[in-house]
Amino acid sequence: MEDEISKLTDKGQYDYKLVKLALDKGDQKAYAELLDRYRESVYFMLLKMVNNKDDAEDLTIEAFGKAFKRLHQYTPNFAFSTWLFKIASNNCIDFIRKQKKNTYSIDKSFENDEGGEMSYEIKSEGLDPEQKIIKKQKIKLMRGVVDKLKPRYKMLIEYRYFQEMSYEEISEKMDLPLGTVKAQLFRAREFLFNILKNSEGKI
Repeated sequence: MEDEISKLTDKGQYDYKLVKLALDKGDQKAYAELLDRYRESVYFMLLKMVNNKDDAEDLTIEAFGKAFKRLHQYTPNFAFSTWLFKIASNNCIDFIRKQKKNTYSIDKSFENDEGGEMSYEIKSEGLDPEQKIIKKQKIKLMRGVVDKLKPRYKMLIEYRYFQEMSYEEISEKMDLPLGTVKAQLFRAREFLFNILKNSEGKI
């Protein structure tokens, strides 16, 4: 293990210390620092893949959620950033495959990790009956969790995910700057993730 750690760059070794603090001591500051260190680079990588700012922001928080949940699986034989970007890109590819709405051009392509070009086709179809049931169950679960949030976060989640309003519409509705809406929604999603993580098996 020591040999593996010594092969990492200084940045990689620092990341590994943060991972250990997060895992061994449940250090929330370590989680927050890992998030701050890579949130922007993960976001821009995903933005290139989906070409939609809102989706890229949602996928960014999902990627960190999955990475933090699997943090115990990370080993220092490669950089934390490499591991994180792989989780983020795989999650994004899954998201693209599942999309049924004609949001993406069928001619759009992007580079994969090996530098090869990948393309995808999105069919314009509605949800099938099974997907509708699953969506209803997810909404019911989410509403139960959202009720535990602070009022302002609860309102933001309500507008964004249940009423499906854009960031601009929320900004106008709540009389808040666009940047504030985005920042607070990001924070609200972090709270949601933590509540869901702590409620696993109880809901």
